[in-house]
Amino acid sequence: MKRYKIYDTETNFYYSTCTLTAWLPIFQNQSYFQIIMDSLKYCQANKGLFLIGYVIMPTHIHLITWNTPETSLSNIMRDFRQYTSKRVRELLENDKRVQFINIFEKAASRLPKQQYKVWKDEYHPVALKSEKWLLEKLNYLHNNPVRKGFVERPEYWKYSSTQNWILDDNALITINKECLS
Repeated sequence: MKRYKIYDTETNFYYSTCTLTAWLPIFQNQSYFQIIMDSLKYCQANKGLFLIGYVIMPTHIHLITWNTPETSLSNIMRDFRQYTSKRVRELLENDKRVQFINIFEKAASRLPKQQYKVWKDEYHPVALKSEKWLLEKLNYLHNNPVRKGFVERPEYWKYSSTQNWILDDNALITINKECLS
């Protein structure tokens, strides 16, 4: 039984986590990070996704999102994960990272119609029903690289919305701050 539920209201923000199969540390260089950034931008422009916060870690991604009432977070995340899976797999093949490809193939071996399994099944959407909880989750994801010892300060991690919130730098992606007004 799934513990996570997506509610049909206009006021909910969601905190979601996408984790790579076997917690493989794939997001460690620019080309792999760029796959995620490109897909998030596409979802913003074409799928009704509003991105409030994010952090891309080597093995997983945390997102805080909102979507229009006409769209579905489930559909957005399905398309995001499907696209990024394909692109990650292609890049791994191009980079000849056979050990990762083999793990993704093995993970999909019992699944019909699926050759690779890049992401774990769930993305764990948690409705953030108060501004206090939203800000706690935003702080949590911004500090994730610090807790893991990758950087000393949140704004030093390039692939995080701290670039937007703390440094007011929208070079990588635009954050939808207006959703909090």
